[in-house]
Amino acid sequence: MKFGKEFASQTVPEWLEAYMNYEYLKTLLEEILVIRRRQQTSTPENNNNNSRVPQRPSFKRKVSLFRAFSGLTNSTASRRHKEDEVIIVSEVKQRDEEHGASECQTNYQTVFLRSSEEGGDLESQFFRRLDHEFNKVINFYKSKVDEAVKEAKELNVQMDTLVALRIKVNNPSMEVISEQHQDHNKMASLDVLNRVKINATTETPRSTVRNVFNSLNVDLNYNKNELKNAQGKLKQAFLEFHEKLRLLKNYVFQNQMAFSKIMKKYDKITSRNASETYLEMVDESYLNQSDEVAKLIERVEASFIKHFCNGDRQRGMNTLRPKYKREKHRVTFFLGCFFGCSVALVAAIIVSIHTRDLLEGEGKTKYMNTIFPLYSLFGFLVLHMLMYAGNVYFWTRYRVNYSFIFGFKQGTDLRFKQVLLLTFGLSVLVLAAILANLEMEMDPETQSYKTYTELLPLGLVTVVFLLAICPFNILYRSNRFFFLVCLWHCICAPLYLVTLPDFFLADQFTSQVQLLRNVEFYACYYGWGDFKARDASTCNDSNVYKIISILVAVIPYWIRVLQCIRRLCEGRDSTQAMNGLKYLSTIAAVVTRTIYTQRRGTTMKIIAASTSGVATIFSTYWDIVMDWGLLCRNSENPWLRDKLILPSRSIYFIAIVLNVILRLAWMQTVLDFHEAPFLHRNALIAIVASLEIIRRGIWNFFRLENEHLNNVGKFRAVKSVPLPFSYEDEDKDL
Repeated sequence: MKFGKEFASQTVPEWLEAYMNYEYLKTLLEEILVIRRRQQTSTPENNNNNSRVPQRPSFKRKVSLFRAFSGLTNSTASRRHKEDEVIIVSEVKQRDEEHGASECQTNYQTVFLRSSEEGGDLESQFFRRLDHEFNKVINFYKSKVDEAVKEAKELNVQMDTLVALRIKVNNPSMEVISEQHQDHNKMASLDVLNRVKINATTETPRSTVRNVFNSLNVDLNYNKNELKNAQGKLKQAFLEFHEKLRLLKNYVFQNQMAFSKIMKKYDKITSRNASETYLEMVDESYLNQSDEVAKLIERVEASFIKHFCNGDRQRGMNTLRPKYKREKHRVTFFLGCFFGCSVALVAAIIVSIHTRDLLEGEGKTKYMNTIFPLYSLFGFLVLHMLMYAGNVYFWTRYRVNYSFIFGFKQGTDLRFKQVLLLTFGLSVLVLAAILANLEMEMDPETQSYKTYTELLPLGLVTVVFLLAICPFNILYRSNRFFFLVCLWHCICAPLYLVTLPDFFLADQFTSQVQLLRNVEFYACYYGWGDFKARDASTCNDSNVYKIISILVAVIPYWIRVLQCIRRLCEGRDSTQAMNGLKYLSTIAAVVTRTIYTQRRGTTMKIIAASTSGVATIFSTYWDIVMDWGLLCRNSENPWLRDKLILPSRSIYFIAIVLNVILRLAWMQTVLDFHEAPFLHRNALIAIVASLEIIRRGIWNFFRLENEHLNNVGKFRAVKSVPLPFSYEDEDKDL
């Protein structure tokens, strides 16, 4: 692999703009190379008439050789060295306007001594840009080191408080805890607890309700629950801080390698010897001489091992070290097997239906009204998982750090092949159940077991549900647990702090309204319907069922309204109020459309069309402008945004058009397309629901791309973990 690609793959995505722009510098060198080759091809032509006149480079080399063997003194040799110099690098002190006039920052400036030669202007431009990149790297690194030092001081105070709290809670009779400090031991002081409050958590609905009436910071009660929560938060803070230090260390190494490679490439192209001078400056700069990060890493590791791993270094380092996932061959193997089985099962189902005319006459109507909704639930789920697998593939390809954005534990995020494995595994299970259902229905020997035939979809739902909540460490338990936690947060909204995974999942459910209605149909069909006779009239003709169907469709949007209210109250962000109004308009549209499909009437049709039109305009604007960050008139990319990840701008415009078109799928309701004779009503509903799932899959990519670019703009590469303790006074050097 070429260094340019390797360098790009090793960069921290959120810090990309802070790295040396290797590709741009390489393009400048390529232009210099073109000029050099042009000189080489033109020189023989100019010297055809006077071949005895030596070329200028050859004359310089002869003089250099003569002086090398002439036995001159050291002073003359020094003068010769100065004559061969290509660049001079110097330090320039400049005032730092951001931190006040009293502070100065050091910038490096390179003077190119051969600018009068042909092509010298381009080489001067190369060194000016090289200086710009180096100063950018130095200043960014200094700012991050300063942040790290401040965070280390804060963690040190927090750790002292935790140690004191451990002593207070455990209350050992003969326990002595000492801390190594300035070459002598000191006793852990309990006085720190007199000026400390514990930051109240909002991790449970009960604590949220309690915090409405109390302050965010509460007095310590010195109980084990407080100790456990504080220790968990501080441990996570140490892990994130260590990750940040590790990224900084890698940042220095990668940039040093980049400067070394680009200078050696310059020497090779120009036949000069400038890399030695420039790289000597790089070695003597803050980038190489600073050892704060290395010392902080050692201290963090020592403190973490001592206080969180009982001195077990191996266990501590295993926890601190980054966990990388390796591609397993069995994932690819089983993915291929499940995909092949899915294709074979689909072909078998089609052949079985066609040869036996199963969907003709009265049997077709019964099947489409009962069995089709039962199995289409899994079709919606499989389609959504396919879209998510596509999202993961393109997020990975274009280096969108979805694992960090969602907050997955390190090494637990699913790659697109693993998502596809689950998707096709589920499809094999569903398709096998459908084929078995068809075969059992047509086989004379199984006619007496018709009840068990009808219970097959319910059994399939039960199996999938049990696999989802299985407590054993199989089928990606950490991911299943993460999903269930986010689902619980959505159900309990607004009693939990709203994070991106929570509202992202709630948005997915707004595109799975038909799936939720199918779940309602399951409950009614097997609870109150006559499933033995394959009769769903008890459900479809019930007014109570129709009312519940409206409520079920409203639930996902109402959850989002509650989440917007929670975020508005916490962040005082006015855009969340507008976002909540958007979901309220969608609720009005969903309710009126559902009532129109049940009761009809011209007035209801006008109301449904009006509310749906308003909701569509509102939601489309929000998708494109707020969630995707597009349609910026004065951006570098007209009507898009300044920073784009995808290589072609046309893809963004295509996505905008598709989003608008797919959002208009509701028009089939008010235009009565569901009464088309060539397509059953439930089949049309399934197609429209599938289009909404596809729209949501497209939305997912650009929504996370925009979130990633926001993190890039703030250079946010690690999670900010809330610390467990706060202090009554500002002086924390206890």
